[in-house]
Amino acid sequence: MADAASQVLLGSGLTILSQPLMYVKVLIQVGYEPLPPTIGRNIFGRQVCQLPGLFCYAQHIASIDGKRGLFTGLTPRLCSGVLGTVVHGKVLQHYQECDKVEDLGPGNVQKEVTPSFDQVIKETTREMMARSAATLITHPFHVITLRSMVQFIGRESKYCGLYDSIVTIYREEGILGFFAGLIPRLLGDIISLWLCNSLAYLVNTYALDSGVSTMSEMKSYSQAVTGFFASMLTYPFVLVSNLMAVNNCGLAGGCPPYSPVYTSWIDCWCMLQKEAPCCCSCWACWALPPAGPWGRGRGRARPSCARPSRPHAPPPWRAHRRWR
Repeated sequence: MADAASQVLLGSGLTILSQPLMYVKVLIQVGYEPLPPTIGRNIFGRQVCQLPGLFCYAQHIASIDGKRGLFTGLTPRLCSGVLGTVVHGKVLQHYQECDKVEDLGPGNVQKEVTPSFDQVIKETTREMMARSAATLITHPFHVITLRSMVQFIGRESKYCGLYDSIVTIYREEGILGFFAGLIPRLLGDIISLWLCNSLAYLVNTYALDSGVSTMSEMKSYSQAVTGFFASMLTYPFVLVSNLMAVNNCGLAGGCPPYSPVYTSWIDCWCMLQKEAPCCCSCWACWALPPAGPWGRGRGRARPSCARPSRPHAPPPWRAHRRWR
C-alpha cells in the first residue's frame, strides 16, 4: 500500500513539473506554430529554417494566458495518471497472487527452470495486459486533456472543467467520443513494450559479455536505451492518436480549414505520410528546407520562413514538424 501511494505521489509530481512542456508538445503536434522560424544552420552547416524551441513557445503561451495558463489540462491529466497507476498495480498484483497460489498448490511439485526468453515473454505479456487495462480506463481523461490544450488555438472555452467536458463529449459524440484515438495509442504502447523488452534481452544475452565486471552495470542501462529507441519507432502512433482525439471535435484546432477531417486513424496515418514522406523517426525531419522562394503568394516569392497569411491555416512546414 505504501509503495502504491509513493508511486502515485511521485507520478503526480512529475506530471505537474512536465505539464508546460506537454502542453507545448501537444500544440506542436496538431500543427500550431505561432512563432515564425528563423534562419540558422544545421549540424552539417547547411542553411535551414529553424523553428523556436519548446521554451520559446511556453513563453508565448504565458504571455497570453499567464503562467497559470501553462497548466491547462492538468486536472484530467492528474486523474489519468493516478487512476492508471492504481489499475496497473492492481493487474500486476493479481498476476503475482496467481503465481503464489500455483507455487503453494497441492503436491508442491518443483517446476523446471524456465528458459530466459520464455520468462521475458511471460513478464512482457503481463506488463502488456496491465498497461492496456490502464490505457483503456484512463483514455477518456486523456481525450479531455488534449482537447483542453488544443482549444488554446481558437481561444475557445468549450472544455474548461472536468465535469463540463464529460457532459459536452457525451452530449455531442456519445460514449465513443471518450475513446477517440484509442486504437493507435494501444498499438503504440504494445509495440513499444515488446520492442523494448525483446531488444534488451537480445543485447543482454548476445551483445554483452557477463564475464566482465562492468557488464552488469551496462545491462541495467540497456533497458533504458532500448526503451528510447522503441519510443522513437512508435512515435507515429502517439501522433496519430493525439490527432484523432481532437479531430472534428468542434474546436478550431481539430476542424477545417485548420485541420482536415479524418474518417479513421488509418486515413490520418496515410494523409500524414503523404504530407511528410520522410521516415517518421528521421532526425532530418527536425530541419526544414533551406530559405528560398515560397510558392504561395500574390505573384511574388516570399521567403520560406515567412508566417502564413491565414492565422488558422496550417503552415507549410507543419507536417515536418509534428512528425517528430
